[in-house]
Amino acid sequence: MQEIVDRLTASDPGSETARTLVLPYLNHAATMLESGYATRADIDAGMRFGCGYPVGPIALIEGLGAQTVIDGLTELHAKTGDPLHVPAPILSDLAGAAGEAETTPQLRHGVTSIGVVGTGTMASGIVQVFAQAGYDVTYVGRSQDKLDAVVGYITKNLDRAVAKGKLDEDGKSSVLERLTGSTEREALGGVDVVVEAIAEDLEIKRELFRDLDRIAKPGAILATTTSSLSIADLAAQTGRPGDVVGIHFFNPAPIMKLVEVVSAETTSPEVAETAKALSLNVGKHPVSCGDRAGFIVNALLFPYLNDAIKLHEDGGGSLEEIDTAIKDNAKLPMGPFELLDVVGNDVSLAIEQTLFGAFGHQGWAPASTLEKLVAEGKLGRKTKAGFHTY
Repeated sequence: MQEIVDRLTASDPGSETARTLVLPYLNHAATMLESGYATRADIDAGMRFGCGYPVGPIALIEGLGAQTVIDGLTELHAKTGDPLHVPAPILSDLAGAAGEAETTPQLRHGVTSIGVVGTGTMASGIVQVFAQAGYDVTYVGRSQDKLDAVVGYITKNLDRAVAKGKLDEDGKSSVLERLTGSTEREALGGVDVVVEAIAEDLEIKRELFRDLDRIAKPGAILATTTSSLSIADLAAQTGRPGDVVGIHFFNPAPIMKLVEVVSAETTSPEVAETAKALSLNVGKHPVSCGDRAGFIVNALLFPYLNDAIKLHEDGGGSLEEIDTAIKDNAKLPMGPFELLDVVGNDVSLAIEQTLFGAFGHQGWAPASTLEKLVAEGKLGRKTKAGFHTY
């Protein structure tokens, strides 16, 4: 922490570039805390476990000193006039926002079996996570080939673990024996929790939740892994809105530690608590948040990435200079343009559009360069060209 504080308060050009991007991110995190959307512990854990950041934003504010952050934002606002750069009122009394210590969540519903809908990378990873934790998993896909691909994905991951000495052959066999694939959704009728991990398309998910409402047994939890769509909307497709919750895994699910547990206003507290306890049981770090665009991580990450593009557009540094400034001074694992290319510029643009539409902050309007790259098909690493060339 102290090295980051020292670098972010230094007077060299790289430090100034990093401050220009980090201060609005810290302000947004403070605003998120002030609104009661999430606790300081969950905001910090979200960015540490979801993005691999060395320190969470609220802890960094305290490390820098709230007054230092206020002074930096005030100076930035004088230059930009952007309302998003006005220091959040909570910064003046951050110590008063500590909140109560959280208790360990408990399973309020009995959970021994899991259902997963989907056969893509995210769904396959979720199947593996639950099976490795000892749960029987029934997964549903559109064809036998897709079901076989799930087993192939998991087998490859388990073989890698065996080769590294992290798992033996008996352990591998035990995991695979817990898997049951089906091309019929009716196979989910007896499971305790259904996790939906299909295409990020609202109409497709709505149809699925209407069907799950028909199929799933009374008391079963219906969860979605959506990263951007409304939990309340999906819950409204069912006659059991209290049983619907967001359980947002991060990709790749077997590796990433974070799970965002997202509650709509209709979600029962017992269901949300069970989702958190279940996440802990499978070795993840759950954080709680409400049902709004971006949840914790994307809502903090993507405006910062968008700001980096706009800083470059305004002559604030080359791509390499900005990437280097962030890595050297904020000690983030990747520079913003490197990360955009890994995420995919099309995915990044879609998230930016969602955030802009939901919150209406003019400062969050998608950067023109991002729109241009997507229009040109330069989506990042997956197309060998984006902000950088591969």
